Amino acid sequence: MSAAAADLLALATDLAVRAGDAALAGRRGAVVEPGTKSTLTDLVTVFDKAAETTIVEGLADRRPDDAIVGEEGTDRDGTSGISWFVDPIDGTTNFVYGLPLWSTSIAAADADGMVVGVVYAPAIGELFVATRGGGATLDGRPIHCSDRTDLALALVATGFAYTAARRQEQAAIVADVIGAVRDIRRLGSAALDLCYVASGRYDAYFETGLNSWDAAAGELIAREAGCRSGDHRGGPARPAELLVAAPAIFAELQARLAAAVDVS
Repeated sequence: MSAAAADLLALATDLAVRAGDAALAGRRGAVVEPGTKSTLTDLVTVFDKAAETTIVEGLADRRPDDAIVGEEGTDRDGTSGISWFVDPIDGTTNFVYGLPLWSTSIAAADADGMVVGVVYAPAIGELFVATRGGGATLDGRPIHCSDRTDLALALVATGFAYTAARRQEQAAIVADVIGAVRDIRRLGSAALDLCYVASGRYDAYFETGLNSWDAAAGELIAREAGCRSGDHRGGPARPAELLVAAPAIFAELQARLAAAVDVS
């Protein structure tokens, strides 16, 4: 790992843990009264906004020339060539309902793509990190994706959009895929889904309609753990259409998703 990447990783880790732990403490000590964003089911809380403020202020203090894009509205241009992608609470619905499956996700990118990624799950106490070319770890221990070779035995995760019509379209794709795999899981945090594929807890994950901050850190962690990633139709990975899987089942699952997308 280069010194520059190590510095970025240390900063991302510090801010993710600080912001995530503060959000967890706030959630345990207060009644959560969420607001809404794009739809009535797209929730946001004061803790999302406070966590993003903690991260953005920390980045601005240490790296004032970097660009920052955050889920809760931060959109800052930079001149350094480094861009940060911040999701202060990925899985806000889980957070609001008191479920532990949410995370704080931070990634940094340069002109060649993601350099570092950090996904911290405060309620579980797990920290996933990766650097480009440096592998991925969970709580400091190296992780690797599963060696699944049979799609029929694969445990596959997915997610759904906030709008009802879009969820129905996504459900039609799931209905086509579910008969070809062991089972489907829906966790509620894209960042954790990606990290769970990275650590072999799932064999694959697919979703459409993500934003850059949803996938930036987790997709790097998955790739550095040995996963293949791409879109659903043979192209490169992109938040709008993402598939991450154990290498041996990637092509078959991608082909099935492509066929399902064409039908839907």
